[in-house]
Amino acid sequence: MESANNAPAVVESRLRAGPLAHTRLFGGIVGTVFITDQITKFVAVDALTPAYLPRAVIGDMLRLTLVYNPGAAFGLHLGQYSRWIFTALTIAALGLLIRLYRETLPGDLRRVVAIALVAGGALGNLLDRFRSARGVVDFIDVGVGTHRWPTFNIADMAVSCGAILLAFVLWREDSAGQAGGHGTDTQVRS
Repeated sequence: MESANNAPAVVESRLRAGPLAHTRLFGGIVGTVFITDQITKFVAVDALTPAYLPRAVIGDMLRLTLVYNPGAAFGLHLGQYSRWIFTALTIAALGLLIRLYRETLPGDLRRVVAIALVAGGALGNLLDRFRSARGVVDFIDVGVGTHRWPTFNIADMAVSCGAILLAFVLWREDSAGQAGGHGTDTQVRS
């Protein structure tokens, strides 16, 4: 009984254990997102050929439609060099994510998860850009009738969820830093 009651405390203490705990969590999430993304893309390419032919899963609301996106999220396209521009931007973003990860304090679980989600998704789409000039494999198609969200994949979901969580985490850090800064200013002035 006592060990079951202490389980959350044990997990929390292990997460605060330091860089090794962060590394395992980070690597596990990045690997899971990347592998899941690649497997689902492989299955989509195999099962949904020919491309651009919608297949209903839940009526018209959820369809599987194989598409190749040579640009970025939401069909953003920058001409004939889109593939290489977005490849360079992704590599730069991964560099920034590595820096953010290295600056993460022990026990900052949300920040580690957020960075790992974005990194895993970015790596999945980056591999697609290197692998094929056709572009990133997308296949999840949601909407109603002609009102559709741009077709996406598992990597896109991870990047989106991770980016929202990371924005929240960084906003909270900034708010806490500003609140702490005001307290310091008040003490100095007194």
